[in-house]
Amino acid sequence: MIWQLDLLILALVVICALAVINVKDLLSATVIFGVYSFLMCLLWAEMGAVDVAFTEATVGAGISTVLFLAAILRTSRRSKD
Repeated sequence: MIWQLDLLILALVVICALAVINVKDLLSATVIFGVYSFLMCLLWAEMGAVDVAFTEATVGAGISTVLFLAAILRTSRRSKD
């Protein structure tokens, strides 16, 4: 394992987590959450847990993001905030 790469990915994961919490737009939060899941997939693969990385990629970055986007696109805004 390359510890510098692990540290870089971990820092990006923390930045994405903080960005998801602080962003106001749901669509932006969903996209950042997808990036977060993909970075977690890279982190798991770097650590050697390929089965967990594959599961994170399919469920976390794939299916969950698509379902969140579908739910957001099917709703409408009540106000123009």
